[in-house]
This record gives sequence, structure tokens and C-alpha cells, in this order.
Amino acid sequence: MATLPDPTYCPVCGDTLIEREFGNRLRATCQSCGYIHYTNPVPGVGLIIEVQDKIVLVQRGGKVHTGRWALPSGFIEADESVEEAAIREAREETGLDVELLEVLGVHSFPEGPPASGIIIFYRARPVGGELKAGDDANAIQLLKPADVPRLPFRTHRQVMSRYLRMVEERKSPDEDPTTFKIRRAEVVDSDAIVDLLRKDMNPAEASDTDWRSVAQRFRESASLQLFVAESTQPPYEIIGFVALSLVRTLTGAKGWIDDMVFKPQFASEQVGVALLEAAMRHGRSLNLTHLYVNISRGNANARDFYQIVGFRPSSINYLRIR
Repeated sequence: MATLPDPTYCPVCGDTLIEREFGNRLRATCQSCGYIHYTNPVPGVGLIIEVQDKIVLVQRGGKVHTGRWALPSGFIEADESVEEAAIREAREETGLDVELLEVLGVHSFPEGPPASGIIIFYRARPVGGELKAGDDANAIQLLKPADVPRLPFRTHRQVMSRYLRMVEERKSPDEDPTTFKIRRAEVVDSDAIVDLLRKDMNPAEASDTDWRSVAQRFRESASLQLFVAESTQPPYEIIGFVALSLVRTLTGAKGWIDDMVFKPQFASEQVGVALLEAAMRHGRSLNLTHLYVNISRGNANARDFYQIVGFRPSSINYLRIR
């Protein structure tokens, strides 16, 4: 395991540290005040930034693997969250402002460099900025995933391997070829939305009066915003939707996603991601910081989608969007 050198002096009292065994390991300890120095993994972040059908690679400067092509990555500062660090690293190394789409993996690198660490990888896409090399990057380029050279870091290779499998799954001949668009729902869509809900529930669970109430809430609730996925090929039908509720509190507002439904024959990751992104964009336009997602709701296809993209198994998940 690659580690940083232990300190010589105690950070508490200033006395000289000596090695003692604690927890079956030799650790630097202080005889005077009892301080024990623990060497823990250093946390970092990495990104696969998608620009159409290509991803962003940076040519490394600095002292480690200089001149080699790698994914944008770096260490997390003590005063920032993992998400904030990922967005900052993207901006510093590539010049791009990015939106984080999903976590692709969490990997350990006890071998370094420079010391034992943990890296969290995100899939992201640009929402602003200008593509240019910055920070300790010597150059920058866009490459199709299949053309990416061997990356110098084991963790980068691991996440690229998973990402390449995802890309191939998207190209699978078994995948439904229907294209779709995302738009805000309109009043005329109420019957189609109710029909999607009804087909996924036991008829005994709700009466006709209940369904009329659902349609009425959709038409009249100012705090409820629906986005639909509509096929762009005949018969031009609504194939899924997501409902975003705005819950106001004394100190602000929160976004809440309770219903996400799409038809089984269109149960692809792309439909779910596109609907979720629409809700997140709307949340940002309302200056929300988080969206809470009830993954126990929605139809079976939506729940499968939540699992595929890495939501925690607990009922309520939240997405940081600002």
C-alpha cells in the first residue's frame, strides 16, 4: 500500500511521535498526550464527460504519468462535497461546466499514486463553458469510447470498461429502435397519462371516481409539473411520464418525484434518464437544490430503471442538482 510519510511531531502537543501497535498495525503515536496518527485513504473524483458520441480526455501534466491521456480527475478539497469537487475538476481541467448524470463506480487504489485513495466516477455532460485544456492538463481531445487508448490508472481502466459495456448495450439489436422526445405535458395529455397509470394497477385499487380525481389534479394543481416522453414515429404516442411536485416549506421549497411510468416495450434506460433529466432541469430553473425521489412508486419498469442507474434500495433517494 502506498502511503504518505508519517509526521515526526505530534500535531496536538508537539512531542516526538514513536511507532506503537494499535489495531494490529504499527501507528505513529505520542507518548505525552496519547495522540494516534491514522493514515486513511485520500478521496478523489473522476469524470466521463459525454459530448455527443465522444468523451473528453486530458493529457496529463504534473509529475505522475506525464503526457499520458486520462479521464479528468482530481482530489476532493476538505470544504467541498463530492459533487462540488467533480464539477470543479471538470471546469479546471476541461473548461466545461458540467451536469452530473449518474455515479459510474467507486474504486479503491491502495497502491497510489501518490497514496492510498478512493475515487468516485461520474457520468456527466456539458451545460456551458468552453472546451480547453486547463489546470495541470497539457492538452485535451474528444474521442469515441472505442478509440480511447489504454489509460494509465487502473481505476480509470475499470470505469472505462464498464462504460464501454453501457455503450454496447445502447447499440444492442434487441433494443427498441423507437425514438422519442421529452416535453412538458399539456391538458390534452391527461387521458393518455391516466391510461398509463391504470394499465399498471389492479382495477380494484382505484375506482372511476379516483381516476377522474387524478386527471383533475393534473389539470388544476399549480405545484405539479409533468413531463412526457412521446414517440417521434407513428403512432406518435405518449410512452412515459414523470411527475414533479413542488413542496413549499417555511424556508424554501423542495422537489418531489413520486410517479414515473413508462410502457414495457419502451422500458429502456434512455427513456428513464431523459425523463429524470427533464425534472432536474425544471428543478434548477426553480432554484431547487435537491430532488427527492420515491423509488417505491412508479411502475415495475421505472423501479428497474432506478436500480440500473444506481439508486439506493431505500424508498426515498435524493438528487443534488445545484
